[in-house]
Amino acid sequence: MRKLYVLLVAGALMLIGAPAVHAADNGSWSVYPATTQAGQRPYFYLSADPGATLDDKVTVTNKTDRPQTFRLYAADAYNTARDGGFAVRAQNEKQRSIGAWARTDRERVTVRPHGSVTVPVTITVPKDAEPGDHPGALVALDERIDPADAGAVAVGIQKAVGARIYLRINGPTMPALSVDDVEVEHTQPLVPGTGRSRAVISYTLHNRGNVTLNPKVALKAEGLFGRTLLARDLKKIPSELLPRQQVRLTEQWADAPQLEWGEIELTASARDTRESAAVSYFALPWLVAGVLLVIVGGGTGMWIRARRNRIRRA
Repeated sequence: MRKLYVLLVAGALMLIGAPAVHAADNGSWSVYPATTQAGQRPYFYLSADPGATLDDKVTVTNKTDRPQTFRLYAADAYNTARDGGFAVRAQNEKQRSIGAWARTDRERVTVRPHGSVTVPVTITVPKDAEPGDHPGALVALDERIDPADAGAVAVGIQKAVGARIYLRINGPTMPALSVDDVEVEHTQPLVPGTGRSRAVISYTLHNRGNVTLNPKVALKAEGLFGRTLLARDLKKIPSELLPRQQVRLTEQWADAPQLEWGEIELTASARDTRESAAVSYFALPWLVAGVLLVIVGGGTGMWIRARRNRIRRA
């Protein structure tokens, strides 16, 4: 029987949360900007005018007892759809900024055991480059494939580590943040008061500008007559929302009202930008809804019957 072969790339290419204060590291090797007179840098933070050329260096350190060979390449960054984490494009994907502009003077390097190699990096910015932030990473990929047999599917794993690059192209900056497509889904007991109700609030957080934002999102739920039922600052949001990126997020509301009518409002804010979006909600237990439906249906039937009788008599 022939096996389907699947190649996965694993490692530090999905970096969740804020930038690390140390080199990108997976325990076997690390990648970081070369040390300068100012000291060690945890990541590349650069700025340039359109059409400029930047020269820098990247260091790859081997932490194992055997030589290791790595493929070096640059890649654009994006926010993952699952939770908004920082990740970079695969080498075979379309690269539009850092991944297309940055080049190392060697595509592959071999690093001796417990040794380091420093490689020059050149970033050539096009003259028509869009102003604003262009995040990415310099990646050191171990091209060897570690096989993992999973029955009929043979899974090959390649490991990689990426050092983040934060490049800002000088020019007008436009912070813009929006909250889109707010939805509410209720889960309620059949009989009021016999169980706990829960609501799941879904929304899209969208960076519509050209700079990286550190967003905050506040949730407020109001019931009848403007009563505040819930007010909190949300925690499960990306610490960095990259330019033109959007993520779909959810928030749990435990013990949501079982019988209520009101509005849920989400307010997203970051530097020099603030935007709100709201959605109405109507909480009604199934048993109450069924009783109301029977009452309404019975009343409607009686009205129709009475009307027909009046027509006959007329």
